[in-house]
Amino acid sequence: MDFLVLFLLYVGLVVLSFLLACVYFGKKQSFPSRIFTWTTQVISYIIPAQVQGAAQRTLHGLFHTRNSLFVVLHLTLEALVYGEFTWEVFGYCEELEIGIPSLLLPYLLLIMNTGFFILCSKTDPGKITKSNQAEFLSAYPYDGVMFEKGVECPTCQVRKPARSKHCGACNVCVHRFDHHCVWVNNCIGAFNARYFIIYLLTLTAMAVSITALTATFLIQVVILSNLMLGHYTDDHGQEHPIDAFFLIQHLFLTFPRIVFMLGFVVVHSIILAAYFCFILYLVLTNQTSNEWFKSPRHKCSCPKPCNEHRNYENIYSRGVWGNIAEIARPSMSAAKKRR
Repeated sequence: MDFLVLFLLYVGLVVLSFLLACVYFGKKQSFPSRIFTWTTQVISYIIPAQVQGAAQRTLHGLFHTRNSLFVVLHLTLEALVYGEFTWEVFGYCEELEIGIPSLLLPYLLLIMNTGFFILCSKTDPGKITKSNQAEFLSAYPYDGVMFEKGVECPTCQVRKPARSKHCGACNVCVHRFDHHCVWVNNCIGAFNARYFIIYLLTLTAMAVSITALTATFLIQVVILSNLMLGHYTDDHGQEHPIDAFFLIQHLFLTFPRIVFMLGFVVVHSIILAAYFCFILYLVLTNQTSNEWFKSPRHKCSCPKPCNEHRNYENIYSRGVWGNIAEIARPSMSAAKKRR
């Protein structure tokens, strides 16, 4: 069962990387964040300072500057998954008489996803400049807690509209800033948020559809070969009925690349679906990722009610349909922005 141990380690590494990324970009005082900080401090006593400095510079270059590394990685992973799916799974599924429309669905989703990926990466998210800052200033009211009137960005030297933020990677202030997405190498702001949501939805659907078709193929193989009715002999010469672990091992040894690909897309389907649900929640409540992450810092922690601190309240929600309409048609149109 060595292969299963290695595969579980791989899955654990992917999930751990995702959690660490959430901690890195997320709430600073959360319990996982404190564990991560404590672990980092312990490791700092073991790893030489020169290596730590090089690692920090590398991470800063990856996550805090615009670069195409993650775009290339994204496209490479897609090419590998679709290459394996086309090379092996598609042909096997045809032999098993799985419907052609179902087999073509991942390719249709890929075309849609590529289109919205390009739109998301190439569309101006809402860059604020000295020439258009006056128009952006009237887009949203200031809440007086998270967004104060009259604040100027020291880097761009423009007055910061409500819900805007300076992006260190792009070195610009962005209208209704959500986050900087390394996978599309662009900020997600007011004018490309709609494209990002559809991009994320189609990406999730791609992973789910490939998962479903690949799992269907393997299940059909098990059923048609009557594997579950057989027996196997262990190292001690004892005979046992086929169980789940033996079945997984058999499938892995018979279709190693297919089973590995299935594990990869299953993990990513779960992660992408969870992230899409989070983004959908933000859309329905008219929040940005930036506001959601920062909101705990602007809540009063006093044991009794006091007049010295103001709690943050989301004043931008206009109801579910109004919030959806705002994403579909941002408060400031692109045509007005260019005038």
